[in-house]
Amino acid sequence: MSEFTYDLDAVQRITVGAVGPKGQRVFYMQARRGPRLITLLAEKEQVRALAEAIGRLLDSLAEKNPRLATSDDLLVTDMSLEEPLEPEFRVGQMGLGYDTERDLIVLLIQGISDDEDEQPTARLSATRPQMRALSSHAAQVVAAGRAICGNCSRPIDPSGHFCPQRNGHGPVSGTP
Repeated sequence: MSEFTYDLDAVQRITVGAVGPKGQRVFYMQARRGPRLITLLAEKEQVRALAEAIGRLLDSLAEKNPRLATSDDLLVTDMSLEEPLEPEFRVGQMGLGYDTERDLIVLLIQGISDDEDEQPTARLSATRPQMRALSSHAAQVVAAGRAICGNCSRPIDPSGHFCPQRNGHGPVSGTP
């Protein structure tokens, strides 16, 4: 038995997505290997951080080994979430690694659980082109949300928001 609750090696599909109106979206991560689909619940900032970390890791790998700087020309046409959206667990922490022998990016995920002895975990591995596509798509999913205030870095609701950096001089408009 694997030490991981979910172990999907060399996934065929990996994606992220959000469901719901801006300001109330719920973020999911999904991976598929054969008939096995796992869905995880994530926070927007976790999705943002994952996109950035994947990009940094892939750039670092290409810098250290120019052979890995290929065009990553995998055509990924469908990054949408698959139904049913029934999360296995909520993402707590994530880490990235690289399996040199198999040229796969490894994503380790530790879940949040009330029982510290029974924390769920997942290990997902995917190709560099799959992870490049995930990074790009995740950045787009995050960017599709509410605009960020340039003064206080907080999200602006469609109705606007009160910006503490403006010293009480009116709300910031919700339209960019």
